[in-house]
Amino acid sequence: MKREAEREKAAVLAPPKEDEQLSLFSPEALKAIRRDEDRWRAALSKRAPWKKDFTTVSSMEVNPLSTPADVAALDFSRDLAFPGEFPYTRGVHPTGYRGRLWTMRQFAGFGTAKQTNERFHYLLEHGQTGLSTAFHLPTLYGYDSDHHYSAGEVGKCGVAVDTLADMETIFDGINLEDVTVSMTINSTAPILLAMYLAVAEKQGADWKKISGTLQNDILKEYIAQKEYIFPPRPSMRLITDIFKFCAESVPKYNTISISGYHIREAGSTALQELAFTLRDGMEYVEYGLRAGLDVDEFAPRLSFFFNSHNDLFEEVAKFRAARRIWAKVMRERFAAKDPRSWMLRFHTQTAGCSLTAQQPYNNIVRVAIQGLAAVLGGTQSLHTNSLDETLALPTEEAARIALRTQQIIAHESGVINTVDPLGGSYFVEELTNRMEQGCFEYFEKIDRFGGMIEAIEAGFPQREIWDAAYQYQRAIDSGEKLVVGMNAFRMEEEEPYDALYIDESVTADQLASLDRVKKSRDARAVAQSLERLHNVAADPNANTMPAIVDCVRVYATVGEISDALRAVFGTYQEPALF
Repeated sequence: MKREAEREKAAVLAPPKEDEQLSLFSPEALKAIRRDEDRWRAALSKRAPWKKDFTTVSSMEVNPLSTPADVAALDFSRDLAFPGEFPYTRGVHPTGYRGRLWTMRQFAGFGTAKQTNERFHYLLEHGQTGLSTAFHLPTLYGYDSDHHYSAGEVGKCGVAVDTLADMETIFDGINLEDVTVSMTINSTAPILLAMYLAVAEKQGADWKKISGTLQNDILKEYIAQKEYIFPPRPSMRLITDIFKFCAESVPKYNTISISGYHIREAGSTALQELAFTLRDGMEYVEYGLRAGLDVDEFAPRLSFFFNSHNDLFEEVAKFRAARRIWAKVMRERFAAKDPRSWMLRFHTQTAGCSLTAQQPYNNIVRVAIQGLAAVLGGTQSLHTNSLDETLALPTEEAARIALRTQQIIAHESGVINTVDPLGGSYFVEELTNRMEQGCFEYFEKIDRFGGMIEAIEAGFPQREIWDAAYQYQRAIDSGEKLVVGMNAFRMEEEEPYDALYIDESVTADQLASLDRVKKSRDARAVAQSLERLHNVAADPNANTMPAIVDCVRVYATVGEISDALRAVFGTYQEPALF
């Protein structure tokens, strides 16, 4: 009876149009399958399972056996189609990985700019095809390395960047016209983008040929990661300023990477990651339209960033559903006409929160499964975590193993030989449908708040994630969910692991470098550029990006530029949610 109720609900949520229905099974065949399935389930119920439940990592109930009856409402032309065709369930490129492999983009950035530059060259020499930059916490929060808030944090969780001089060193010897660079930066995204473009300018590169991705996703900061500076609405203005500026001056650059990764790392389920990330994307589109942009002018440069966790099939279904949902939303809700606006393109990173400090070499296996899920799900870009990232910054050896994991998947597993190899699996298609249905249900709830910003201000997504994280931790603590090496299959004595740590000499080197820049720059030019930025920020009709570019060109610091904006926009204090 429960299965019949689920089938009826699915039919109501996604009723097929009779004139478009192209079922692979006749009504008589489906009836026979359902009858035989009931017989099979009756036999199954007589055998006691060996564990309490069989659920996904996200605690989603899993159908023990999927049949055509579970996807009876699925219409090939409407719901699947061919790769490269609406609704892009099977991929945005007709040829999949037969035409081009995903970009292998290992996350790097630590210590000083010189150390990060050396790591970039190391990774490129070992076959990496794109760069991804992590910045230390002071840069993320808009403070310089010599600020008292930065004490103990300089170069620890990313590279220290205070001025254009640091960015020049990071990309020394790297032609920015030849390599794509992703930058994980949000509140200070306009400043780091300006520095990146100024470096390209100094190299003689054409901005119109520069390609890469700026994370620039402030909404997930309020939801999950908490690295915000300004209130939501001024922050959204900075983002739409980037949309406008890049549409005219840097047309090949991805102006935002809407990130579910950090939402998942905060403890969300796979469905919540999908729903909140896509709804954030819809909010950015709304604000772009309010800023006077044509949807097809900026939507093709939107990209996404997802987490890939341990449950292979749940992750594959999530990625496939993401493409289908985004295509429908962009065409039907926002009336986008350009097919490029319908295509969801995404980068994937394996799940940092799944890594264990206990028996860290087990993490190599976890990362391989997660990377495989991302590839089977059709990612355009992939970062595989190093085995030691739960302990410290990755060593060169660990980073190389993580890169080799991608290369083995690409060149030895055979999964790239056909497009969407899991398409048509009853189980995967059923999971994909459930992801889509659950996602639209979340959209309806958020729309009732008035939008994503209003939902964030009410604490809705935050509470949903907190509850999911609590339930998952309870399942681990009780042993209901097993984590190999942590709450099961433990060793009495752990083998020591020689991790990479950043000592305080990095702070001294960075402060000395910053001091040299401040003493050698034109102080008057810096003051004038910062005053102009303050005035531009105070004018709601002006675009802040040209003024920020002028500031970085004269070596104004991240902290000085952020302070000029703080003076106009203020800072955000999260409301008490309980």
